[in-house]
Amino acid sequence: MDEPAQRAVRAVVPGRKAQPAPGLLVDRPFPGPEVDFVDPWLMLDHFGPERIAPGESGGLNPHPHRGFETVTLILEGAMEHQDSSGGRGLIEPGGVQWMTAASGIVHAEYRAPDLVRRGGTLHGVQLWLNLPRARKMDPPGYQDLPATRIPVVESPGARVRVIAGRHAGVQGPARSFTPVTLLHVMLDAGGSAALRLPEGHNALVYVVEGAAQVQARDVPARAMALFDGRGEAVALGAGQPAQLLVLAGEPIGEPVVSWGPFVMNSREEILQARDDYLAGRMGSLDTAV
Repeated sequence: MDEPAQRAVRAVVPGRKAQPAPGLLVDRPFPGPEVDFVDPWLMLDHFGPERIAPGESGGLNPHPHRGFETVTLILEGAMEHQDSSGGRGLIEPGGVQWMTAASGIVHAEYRAPDLVRRGGTLHGVQLWLNLPRARKMDPPGYQDLPATRIPVVESPGARVRVIAGRHAGVQGPARSFTPVTLLHVMLDAGGSAALRLPEGHNALVYVVEGAAQVQARDVPARAMALFDGRGEAVALGAGQPAQLLVLAGEPIGEPVVSWGPFVMNSREEILQARDDYLAGRMGSLDTAV
């Protein structure tokens, strides 16, 4: 059998500081001046590590979304989620919350009560994943994926947590409306991992901590390596301990029109989303910090 063709790194893009909400500072490699989005992935926000003093509450007060999914991975600390559909959950270290906003939802994300009481470190990543036009007005919902539900593929010097898609014959638990891959890779010093990503899927590697070699190209912490769409094989390595996220997905190929918390296919749909939210048709939450 022929060896799979290697993917080429098209660009290395640093994360840029952004403030999606007052008091919340993130590193954001996209969207930005170099890369708008990596269809179907719309955004990557890396928050923390932030030291939380005992008694220091905080988070994001109720706000709406329509037309996409949010994927929140907590690396340290814990966050509590509430939404207008009645959903509520706790995202703890290694856990993922996969929320489908679809036709519209109002939700809030807060530092978990135990983290506020004791203090500690909060660290994580939030991704936005587009929905195809045919699913943007589906009912909202979410998947609670604690660390115990996420399978791990181990090899010498490497651990790969399979959140969505497949790796080494292992299927991740997340369900998505378009085929995607989401892997959380942990490399020891001198460790390496070999991946295969579907031909034609857009793909990137984001270095959360440490530094890595992606196809033998150096990528520092808080930067991403963006691939072209040809080839399947990806080689990762690290001279020091490193954490990485691997994202891939089948391009949706539809118009993307975004405004704040709404991502639709046209300006008219954005205006309708705004009107529906203001009229209370996405529900409401009374909680605030």
